[in-house]
Amino acid sequence: MMEIKPIKTDTDYRVALKEIETLMSAEPNTPEGEKLDVLVTLIEAYERKNFPLDLPDPVEAIKFEMEQKGLTVKDLEPMIGKSNRVYEILNRKRSLTLTMIRKLHRELGIPAESLIKQSIETYPT
Repeated sequence: MMEIKPIKTDTDYRVALKEIETLMSAEPNTPEGEKLDVLVTLIEAYERKNFPLDLPDPVEAIKFEMEQKGLTVKDLEPMIGKSNRVYEILNRKRSLTLTMIRKLHRELGIPAESLIKQSIETYPT
């Protein structure tokens, strides 16, 4: 595991994003889960400072990918769950879980940082 340190350069930022991807399955209240929380906080601070334009929120990113790839709600079920769950996500009635974020990132190529960042800002724990 990488040593946690301030993110000062683009290289530091990229290393931290890669590390977050390896921690996506971490359970809360474990050393890995706590490391994920700290890294997300550091990345958010770096992004606010260096990328003032926000990434699209997860729902907009999902809808964009659906439109680009001609996907239906049924196509999202393997990543999110039954159709009612997909509608809850798309209508912002339910937040994405880490499992959903991982699957959406892997299957649709939606940037993990977009899915992570907004879901944490929108649904604080």
